[in-house]
This record gives sequence, C-alpha cells and structure tokens, in this order.
Amino acid sequence: MIGFEYYNPAKIVFGEDSEKKLKSLLSQHKVTSLLLVYSGDFIKTLGIYDVITEAVEELGIRFSESGEVVPNPSIELVRKLVKKGKEDKVDFVLAVGGGSSIDTAKAIALGIPYDGDVWDFFDKGVTPEQVLNIGVIATTASSGSETSNCAILSYGEWKKGFEDDRIIPKFAIMNPKYTVNLPSYQTSVGIADVLSHLLERYFSDAKNSDTTDYLIEGAVRALLVNADRLIEDPSDINARAEIQWLASVSHNNFLDAGRIADWGSHRIEHELSAQYNITHGEGMAIVFTAWTKYIADVKPWRPALLASRVYGKDPYDYSERERALLLSDELEKFFKKLGLKTHLSELGITDKDFEVMAKRATAGGTVGHYVPLDAEKFIEILKLAL
Repeated sequence: MIGFEYYNPAKIVFGEDSEKKLKSLLSQHKVTSLLLVYSGDFIKTLGIYDVITEAVEELGIRFSESGEVVPNPSIELVRKLVKKGKEDKVDFVLAVGGGSSIDTAKAIALGIPYDGDVWDFFDKGVTPEQVLNIGVIATTASSGSETSNCAILSYGEWKKGFEDDRIIPKFAIMNPKYTVNLPSYQTSVGIADVLSHLLERYFSDAKNSDTTDYLIEGAVRALLVNADRLIEDPSDINARAEIQWLASVSHNNFLDAGRIADWGSHRIEHELSAQYNITHGEGMAIVFTAWTKYIADVKPWRPALLASRVYGKDPYDYSERERALLLSDELEKFFKKLGLKTHLSELGITDKDFEVMAKRATAGGTVGHYVPLDAEKFIEILKLAL
C-alpha cells in the first residue's frame, strides 16, 4: 500500500424526503444569489423545482436558472452562464440532475470568480484562486460527480477534465425515488458508468492494498446484485438506493486509497464521445470489453484476480490469461443484459478516425497507469472494440 491523502467535505443527505433539507443547507452557506442549472422540465415534473423556488423565496435569495444542459456538456453553455452569473452576482451554483448538470455547475463555479476564459482550467491547467460553493440534488445514479473533485467538459473535438478539491460540492441531496422514472436506457448507462469507476480504481499495479481491493470487489458484487434486481423489477426502490449510493462511493476518491488507479479506459472513451457524441456509460461498456481483452495478453494478473474473487473463476482451472479473458466475457454479458452495445460497429463506427483520436489523446504522453498506452496501443484497443 502506498501513502495517500483523502479529503472529501461533501455533506451527503440521502433518502426519502432528503430534498426538504435544502432550505437549511442554503441557509448554512449564507447564499444570497443562486444560479440553478439542470436539463429539461423533469425537475418540475418531479416537484424539485417547487422545493427550490420555495426555499429561495423564504430565504430572500436572488434566483436565476438555466435548463439548457445537454449530455457531454459544452464550454459554450458554461461561458454563457458564467457571464450571466457575473451579472447576477451569483455566489452559489445548484445543480439538479446527473453528471452533465453537475459538471456544468462545477465549471460555472470556477468561471464566475475568474477574469479569464473558463476553458483555461481544463486546457492550460490554471489553478483557481477562488471557487464558488456548489450544491447538488442528484436525480440519477451514474457519474458520482455529486461527491467527486473533478469535472469533464467538451470543446469541439476536445473533451477534458479538471480536478481540484474545491469543486467538490458542499452538499449532495440524494433521494432514490427521483431515479424511479428514468428511462431504462439511462438507468443502464448509469450502472455501466458506476462499474467503470470501480474498475478504473481496481486496475492498479499496487499489489499490497488488500483493504481497498476487497472494498472494490464488494462494491462490484453489490452493483451486480442490485442491477439484476432492477432488471427484474425497475421499481425496486431499495435496489435503486443501493446503486445511487454506489455511484457516489465509486467516485468520491475513497477507493483510491493506497493505490494509483488506471484511467486509461476513460481516456479512450472520452475520445469516442468527443468524436461521435456517444453516451459515456455505453462508451465505457464498449471500451472495457475491449480493454480487458487487450490486457489479458499484456498484464493479466489484475483482471484475473477480479475474475476469481467476483466471478468465481478458479485459478486451478484457468491460467491468468484465461481468467482475464473470462472477465472480459463476463463484463460483455453483463453489459448486454443491461441492453447496451458492446462493440463500436453496433453504433456504425469504423476505424477511420482511430489514428486522429489516438494522436489527440496521447499528445501529452501515454495515458493510463496499469498499462501505459501510447498511440499504437490506443489504436489496438479501439480495433478490438470494433
């Protein structure tokens, strides 16, 4: 186990009627001008909008909003809302929804106090001097952005991330009932996203971090069990609660303790979603199916370990390589059971852009830590994904 620092100040308010704590939370943070960001009218259908407007009215908070967030959030909307936030003297950003709304809110919170272009944080690695406070009402179980220290933003063909502990939301309200009416596809891509965050942390070269290993393996098993329950009964509120909590657990950095996570697969998927605007969770299903096949011939010990401990593949019956390949098979079966694509060809994607994406992703050097990927290896994995 290697040394580590862990910090996560997000206050989690979880369960039925948790949204009723919003007024108290806004009061605690002395909010005077709030910008609400979300996507579409679902927050009005769910009654969340009324909860928010009543709270700001009772507290005398100035209020502005935007429901324009889209998947793979773009810099253009962020710039527009940063400008609006400056004009309205916003001092708190509230996101309602999933990862796209939350990452948009995080970028706005970076941009409002900053004199330059908000893309500087993502492209130039600028360190913010000040960040506005952020709050979240989560309505999905997927990205875990509600308690993470990172945001992902798109700018044309570029999709880049920014990490800073100051963009961890001050609070995250999670009421599982808000996930019940999600379309089945959105539920499925959310589950794939949660699994991808667990796998990225599991695929580490650290050989002596047993506590974190077993925590991740347990989380993977819990996700598989509750995903099956939801497939059988989409209205199972307990299964939805388990998965929503797993979404946060998988990405709040607690499971990074004592190890260096990989993240190469995410870099591959970010190129795919930037190039083709595919859904992130489905992209991760495709990439991990291919990545584990590739790793079986390069460094199979980690995927083989997971295959043994979670899927019961006995090392006396199978070699490391065989168990690693069996893990790829098990992941593909799981993703298909969720109704997701597992090959790029199913989305009509060919290899014509592979070289461009690989060069773009590796322009600053190799990506990933368990097995560092240069452009050539990047392309090999994409070809396996076809």
